[in-house]
Amino acid sequence: MDHSLQPRVTIHSSRRCGFCRAAKSLLDREGIPYEEIDVTNDPAGRDAIVRTSGWPTVPVIYIDEELLGGFSELRALKRGGGLGKLKDN
Repeated sequence: MDHSLQPRVTIHSSRRCGFCRAAKSLLDREGIPYEEIDVTNDPAGRDAIVRTSGWPTVPVIYIDEELLGGFSELRALKRGGGLGKLKDN
């Protein structure tokens, strides 16, 4: 597979966030690669991602640089069958 054509998933997370762990676990179970940006010890980075995304909490999940949302939106995408295009075949 040409990885340059594969959708890129980025998750901004915190180690203390249960929804962040749940989102990463879901992606791992589905075999979907992602880049994690941990903002646990970076309050300015966390504030910046919240400000630029407009999303009030972590996780903040992007697919191809487009905001998906948080864990609930990722779970809804899975339930709707939309995660298949993100898999690393």
